[in-house]
Amino acid sequence: MKMILAHAQGLVYTLLSLMPSTYQKQNLEAMLGLFLEAQGHPRPEHSKNKSASALSRFLNVYDWSTRSVIRTTRRRVIQEILSQCPKGRKPFLQVIIDLTTLEKFGKFKSFKNLITVYNGKRGLHLVVVYLVVAQWRVPWSFRVWRGKGTTSPARLGLKLVKSLPLALTKHFKVMILADTAFGSVEFLHGIRKLKYHVIVGVRVDRKLVDGRILRHLHQRGSLVWFVGLNFPVTVSWYSLKRDDGKLEKRFVLSTKPLKASTINWWGKRRWQIEG
Repeated sequence: MKMILAHAQGLVYTLLSLMPSTYQKQNLEAMLGLFLEAQGHPRPEHSKNKSASALSRFLNVYDWSTRSVIRTTRRRVIQEILSQCPKGRKPFLQVIIDLTTLEKFGKFKSFKNLITVYNGKRGLHLVVVYLVVAQWRVPWSFRVWRGKGTTSPARLGLKLVKSLPLALTKHFKVMILADTAFGSVEFLHGIRKLKYHVIVGVRVDRKLVDGRILRHLHQRGSLVWFVGLNFPVTVSWYSLKRDDGKLEKRFVLSTKPLKASTINWWGKRRWQIEG
């Protein structure tokens, strides 16, 4: 933990040096302090040093280079992740893809083409990619999903995977982990074309070429052919506790032939990012 904090502190000082004025540097320092405290209160109104309106102006009005901040952060992230890559067998780089919603209430004229309703939630829907290796869990990139009739979350997720830097993918074995929203035929074919493997959630009514549907399977680790796929996949399932305490049966498929217990272990890894 001390090592991670030391690296975070070094990155903070680098980002602060990018700010064009002392006032903006103080605002960024206040915001980063909220996140690094890790007390579950990262919003501007919880800052003890700066007002919420000052931090809002910093994010929305002042002219500071967002691109420079992103590039600097990404360079540091790549550096730290590569430090976890020992000589010998390539370790796994978990690429977790998630569709998450930033709920919004009220009217937002500037975002009228971005605010939509999905699964009963109104807000900004983001397809986010997280990178996980060793003790590092880092949000890497995102795309905004604009709702039905636009580019699907699965296609956005595939674009994000394609944009992963070669500096990472050539040093690690890439394992894609995603939920049911990314289980489309196009997504699976696209990941296979990239020569990666994926473990992804799958709907219980997914059809097999022999006429059955997924819920009819009785043996974990079965090798099956889904309608629309030109290659077989291995299927398993496990129980996941929901927010209300009830257990829900989750089906997952793997494009790599693995034991059922291994598929379940990887499948549960995807849900750990929710915390």
